This record gives sequence, structure tokens and C-alpha cells, in this order.
Amino acid sequence: MAQDLRNLFEKDEKVQNIKMSEGHEARFLQKLEKELPQKRLSNRFRFLNIAASVLVLLGLSYGAFQFFQSPVSTEEPVEVAETKNDIKSLGEVVPDLKKVEDYYLASINLELSKVELTPENKELFDGYILRLKELNEEYNKLTIELNENGPNGETLDALIDNLKFRLNLVTRLKEKLQEFDDDSFKQESI
Repeated sequence: MAQDLRNLFEKDEKVQNIKMSEGHEARFLQKLEKELPQKRLSNRFRFLNIAASVLVLLGLSYGAFQFFQSPVSTEEPVEVAETKNDIKSLGEVVPDLKKVEDYYLASINLELSKVELTPENKELFDGYILRLKELNEEYNKLTIELNENGPNGETLDALIDNLKFRLNLVTRLKEKLQEFDDDSFKQESI
């Protein structure tokens, strides 16, 4: 049943010898145009369509830029500190890190409170306190940067590392003072 139409037309000699009458194609195109006329837009409307397309494209581009530019956050935006009194701590800016900050500050203060200061170990103690003061000043600078620029990974890591360094420094101070006291005790017993 399925036959190739090309083979049928090749065999049929009548179809090959038929020629169309003169002007047949022109009459066919006129009838086609009459039945399905093409609507032509004026140049003014074509310009408006292009302008509208450009506006939509620009609007979508700007929206996408704004969406991908700003981080998605469920927290309220951080206000930039203008004066020293408006500076917020790490725990106030990023509430999730408040426990971390409180832990380190409490541990530092606890370890410092356990230190026994004597005239013999005062020089060693003052050296460590000077270094703690430098770390505290750096922490304050990082806190100001956090308030100005908002929370970012580098600043948050630097603040937490600073707290770790301070706790480590106080722990080493305690160990050195213990060694100093042990050495002093040994020298007294000799």
C-alpha cells in the first residue's frame, strides 16, 4: 500500500509533459494575497515595539543585578556606626555569634582573675598585658570595620581568631607564672 510518490510521477508521462499556463503563478499569488493579506506595521509602531523590548530587557537586567548583588538575609540590615557610642559588638551585629563572643570574653576574664600578681612576676605580667592590650585594640578596629562594612567572612573570622589569641595568651601567661612560681619555690627550698 505504501508507495513512493516519486516513483509514481516518474512513471506517469502525462504529468511530466503538462506545462502551466502563462501568468498562472502571478494569478495564484494574487488570490493568495487576497485570501491571506499581510499586515504591514508602520515604522512608528515597529520603533515602539523595539523600544518596549529594550525597556523590558533593561528592567530584567537591573532586577537580576540587584537580586544577585545583595545577600539574602532574614536579619535586619546593619546600620553603619557614626560615633564611638553607636559601635556594636560582634554579638550584637551577628546574634548567632553572641555565645562564641561571650564564651571567649568570660574565659579570658576568668583566667586573668586567677593570675596572682607579685613583685617578682610583675615584669612578665606587664609584657603579656601589653600584648593583650594590642590585641584588644585590634579587636576594636575589627569591630568598627564590622559595623561599617557589615558582617563578612573575613572580618568575622578575624574577630574570632583575635578572641582565640587573647585566650591563648592569657593561658600561656598563667602557665609561665606557674613555672615562675615553681622556679621561685625551688630556689627558696635550696
